[in-house]
Amino acid sequence: MENKIELLAPAGDLEKLKIAVDYGADAVYFGGEMFSLRAGAGNLTIDEIREGVSYAHEKNAKCYLALNIFAHNEDIKPLESYLKALKGIPIDAYIVSDPGVISVIRDVEPDAELHLSTQANMTNYVTARFWNELGIKRLVVARELTFKEIEEIRSSIPEAMELEAFVHGAMCISYSGRCLLSNFMINRDANRGQCAHPCRWKYKLLEEQRPGEYYPVEEDERGTYILNSKDLCMPEHIPRLVKAGISSAKIEGRMKSVFYVATIVSAYRKAIDAYYQDPDNYRYDPGWMDELKKASHREFTTGFYFDKPTNEDQNYQTSAYIREYSFLGMVKHYDCETGIATVEQRNKMVIGDEIEVFGPGRDFFKQKLTVLQNEDGEPIDSAPHPQQILGIKMIQPVAEKFMLRKEK
Repeated sequence: MENKIELLAPAGDLEKLKIAVDYGADAVYFGGEMFSLRAGAGNLTIDEIREGVSYAHEKNAKCYLALNIFAHNEDIKPLESYLKALKGIPIDAYIVSDPGVISVIRDVEPDAELHLSTQANMTNYVTARFWNELGIKRLVVARELTFKEIEEIRSSIPEAMELEAFVHGAMCISYSGRCLLSNFMINRDANRGQCAHPCRWKYKLLEEQRPGEYYPVEEDERGTYILNSKDLCMPEHIPRLVKAGISSAKIEGRMKSVFYVATIVSAYRKAIDAYYQDPDNYRYDPGWMDELKKASHREFTTGFYFDKPTNEDQNYQTSAYIREYSFLGMVKHYDCETGIATVEQRNKMVIGDEIEVFGPGRDFFKQKLTVLQNEDGEPIDSAPHPQQILGIKMIQPVAEKFMLRKEK
């Protein structure tokens, strides 16, 4: 369907890029080994970018490369060299935030499509028009905007200019990620891809005239998480996102696991497709939320979309993730004659386990683990060693890249 909202997924490494595409992403965004704001992600070498772009394009998915650092003087020459090395790879767009980086890209690759990162804090239609005059094709809106503000921006900018918005994942306590805490505390610059997430550490209050006397900001036996936001989660509001004029729905999480990527992309794919199949009679399926909760997450919030967040959007109890399911393994091959799947193990499993199996475009099914074999086809009772190659009897046909999980 023309103008169907794009599902944009994170790709922290080449494996996650391929999984995101296979599980239904219309586009993926990733960092190279340099100039990306997720230095802790695996990121992709130039050869991996070439392979990843080729893989995505074969499946009609787009690829966006994040070059969204705020560059220092010493970054400019290496950036020029890096862009020249990327020439010839048909990257669909670069995600940028620094005007200097934009200038360098224009010098090296004049026809490149540019998307403005959320790091640039685009919060009004006048700023949007400014970036449009500089040739920016898409704006990733600041996460601090309401639907009403996004709609006003949409109605005040050229029709060809696109808006992209985050719909799922971690929320930064600083304005669109412009954080100084990490650099100040442990010399890891959040604006150069090295954030240590100090917003989720425990804090207590110290009064200047009372050294050594520490007070919790809020009484709680676990400590206090004064800056600790819940995770953004919007599958229930697909029609509202479409109405607001958003062209691309973005999932946060380049540092998340391959299991996370598959689970989240799959759920949003179902929600978006269900809307476009019959917009007038669209009904939200609570099962999509059940699926989302099977990936590691914090409590959920709708962020700023409906109004400014309140204390209900902060988690004062813990900064820990909720992990209710274990990722057991990924299917590498399936023998339809024997019903045996070759599985690369990711977490321990034993005979008798109740497991769930899911794959691209398929609802999950449940089964008991009755047949477990080692790499030589010999029966075993358990698989405790990381990345063991196993044979597992399946009650339904599966395929490569299907995943196994178990409720904890």
